Amino acid sequence: MADAFERLHIHPKFSEDGAALDASVSRDTLDVAVLTRRLTAGDESAYRVFYDAYFDRLSRYLLVVTAGHEDAARDALQETFHRVVRHIRVFSDEAAFWSWLTVLARSARTDECRKRRRYLAFLERFTQHSLVEHAASSPDHREANWGILLEHSMHCLSVEERALLELKYFEHRSVREIAQQLQTSEKAIESRLVRARRNLKQLLLAELKHESPD
Repeated sequence: MADAFERLHIHPKFSEDGAALDASVSRDTLDVAVLTRRLTAGDESAYRVFYDAYFDRLSRYLLVVTAGHEDAARDALQETFHRVVRHIRVFSDEAAFWSWLTVLARSARTDECRKRRRYLAFLERFTQHSLVEHAASSPDHREANWGILLEHSMHCLSVEERALLELKYFEHRSVREIAQQLQTSEKAIESRLVRARRNLKQLLLAELKHESPD
């Protein structure tokens, strides 16, 4: 069900007695108790009704929360929908349901901010000496470009290396946990991490050299 929103198709929408719910029904006439009961049962047609009824409202809410940052709002909105799938329960009225949704949305935004800070901390750990030298000649450059340099360098890694580093440094998984998830040995994971860190450092240093003024 984690990919429910990506897999939705148009289906009849059902009410309490099994009759069809109108996909264009407004929040004022939507029976939230019926809807959330269907959501907890994993009814994909109910997720379509939910999406149609709440997508725009949640988008506007997150734009306010993120002070108009559209990319940040979009990322938080996607994570909010995923959390709805994982944590949905039955609500008796719309006010209580909306309050719960805003809590999910704010927590999703907070987690996205934490992820960004991890990116910056990760960059600092692997390029500390080079960044200090670079900042001496361009003090403002470091602060303005850390996130951009990291994201670009991370995307230049192989899919496997990027996933491995994200598990270790962004999700704070132990080597043992990663080995169990990937069904390999801890020694193999440690070797892959060494290689991935080395490749990332080389990419970051190359990016810094490229960004340096001639």
